[in-house]
Amino acid sequence: METRYTSLKDFYPYYLEEHQNPTCRRLHFIGTGLLFLILGVAIYFSNYWLLFLIPVVGYGFAWVGHFFYEKNKPATFQYPFYSLASDFILFFDLLKGKERFDPNK
Repeated sequence: METRYTSLKDFYPYYLEEHQNPTCRRLHFIGTGLLFLILGVAIYFSNYWLLFLIPVVGYGFAWVGHFFYEKNKPATFQYPFYSLASDFILFFDLLKGKERFDPNK
């Protein structure tokens, strides 16, 4: 029987288990970083058409990480909101050094 997550607190450890590959984590970090860059550029230049690039860039990098390196199905398909929130949590944890790009070291 599959576990059903009902809170972000319960989901996040599962999310980290699904992101053990260092290349996958790096691709998530790059995609989320570019997401913030695109958002900033769109606001600064008042070019809100750029906002359409955010899901392409954010999900594009993440899905390449999952399909080619992690070799699993992104949690986004089953838990879209928990997964998105967890992407941001992981991004800032990596930025602060609280998490590592290679969790096995």
